[in-house]
Amino acid sequence: MTPVLTPTTPDLAAIKQRQQATWASGDFAVIGTTLQIVGELLAEAADVRAGERVLDVAAGNGNATLAAARRFADVTSTDYVPALLDKGAARASAEQLQVRFQVADAEALPFADAGFDVVLSTFGAMFAPDQARVAAELLRVVRPGGRIGLANWTPEGFIGRLFKIVGAHVPPPAGLPSPALWGTEAHLDRLFGAQAASLQCTRRQFQFRYRSAAHWLQVFRDYYGPTHKAFAALDAAGRQALERDVTRLLEQSNTAGPASLVIPAEYLEVVVVKR
Repeated sequence: MTPVLTPTTPDLAAIKQRQQATWASGDFAVIGTTLQIVGELLAEAADVRAGERVLDVAAGNGNATLAAARRFADVTSTDYVPALLDKGAARASAEQLQVRFQVADAEALPFADAGFDVVLSTFGAMFAPDQARVAAELLRVVRPGGRIGLANWTPEGFIGRLFKIVGAHVPPPAGLPSPALWGTEAHLDRLFGAQAASLQCTRRQFQFRYRSAAHWLQVFRDYYGPTHKAFAALDAAGRQALERDVTRLLEQSNTAGPASLVIPAEYLEVVVVKR
């Protein structure tokens, strides 16, 4: 008798708990500060204006948060890793920017319907395990006519390729859709299209700038939660193999020659206007 195969249903609550521990490991703020330009560009693309109510979801250490606050918006910054919010608060204090910081889960935002004019997320919301639920929450908390601005790594870009390499060494949970789907226009249309008056996607390049492939690898191995945890999950031979494969990707992607490391990393800048 042929066995009946059923699709694997991932335990999203357990996955979220592990993800939270992953992002709390290392120190994402070390890398987050290098991505600041993405928050500035997103604030411009979403046309953030003085006095508008802005929510930054999965804010990390606050790149989009600071960008919106610099434009004199009324900003609430959220993440489910309190230590990252503390780093964002220190940055805001150093610039004398008024920002509210609140621990919050992107899949269950503790805010009223239509409470914000603009909702932003840079490389944050895309990592939540229940993608449809996150999209529904982003749409719920923004007012009709308001904007949702997202920056999402693409599957074809450098970070998308890195995800595939890491996943080949440390497989992701079975049945969990790739975060890189958020970097595709078709998936965004599925998530937001029914409630979107418009959905605009622009492909941009962020330039990772490091001293060398070894320098990039050391920083990401020490401070970037997903790679930090991936290396920790492997034995010595596995770590060596992962290091070899990531180094090959870095060297193949480097546009700066042997004296430095510059890697273009494609991402999708998204602006959704809610009906």
